[in-house]
Amino acid sequence: MSKPLLHFTHGNSYPSGSYGRLLDDLRRDFDVRTTDMLGHDPRFPVRDNWHTLIDELIAQLEGYGQPAILVGHSLGGAVSMLAAHRRPDLVRCVVMLDSPVVAGWRAWVWRFAKMLGLRMRLSPGNVARRRRNVWPSRAAAFEHFMAKPVFRAWAPGALDDYLEHGLVAHAEGVQLRFDRDVEAAIYSTLPHDMDRVLRAPFPVPVGFIAGTDSTELRQAGLDGTRRLVGGNLVTIEGTHLYPMEKPALTAALTREMIARLLAQAEEKKAGRPKALFA
Repeated sequence: MSKPLLHFTHGNSYPSGSYGRLLDDLRRDFDVRTTDMLGHDPRFPVRDNWHTLIDELIAQLEGYGQPAILVGHSLGGAVSMLAAHRRPDLVRCVVMLDSPVVAGWRAWVWRFAKMLGLRMRLSPGNVARRRRNVWPSRAAAFEHFMAKPVFRAWAPGALDDYLEHGLVAHAEGVQLRFDRDVEAAIYSTLPHDMDRVLRAPFPVPVGFIAGTDSTELRQAGLDGTRRLVGGNLVTIEGTHLYPMEKPALTAALTREMIARLLAQAEEKKAGRPKALFA
């Protein structure tokens, strides 16, 4: 019997291979496919509100010939949700891993910041453009990242996954694969139009797994996300990067959420929608 099709999409600056521990765990029960690096295909350059990134994901999903379960972290969760909103025929359900919906007054502030030309100054884009991305060797890159508390919190082997899939050869040693300018562009084009997905019942079940110590989640707020997912929200102890910190627990919670969402989809198909879809 074939395994259910699951498509995973990564967070900004982290190629999907960086989530190796999580994805290997999920492969026990799912046929896992991935988007390697959003924004790097010249057919889908980064544009405002991520509409071209949504196009890029939809183009992949169209090639499967069957609807997929979508799972995504941060950027990937948001793009997955927005793709499902546009093309629900391609999607069975969506699990968002710490991918908050920026809506309400925060979306309006961000819209005006863009109009005033402040998008780069008010996003992590400036930092992304200036970050170091070349080292004399992989060992030097490993030492560089291990010196940072955020990476020391990762599960054993997770940093190795990131370096294995996130580095390429460079004339001076090794370089990050994820282009800094693309990373900065993604940050500075964060959608200000997500309110549109909250205007009517979402077409497929969607769930959210929130990091208890996620700075990104605190900044974005949870109001829009709660309006979107209703009761399909659970928490996991960790920061915004909990998929790397606790990949096994992330996989377990993702499995549980998928089972819940698919059961809701069956109930809705049978004509017995619950309040979660209101």
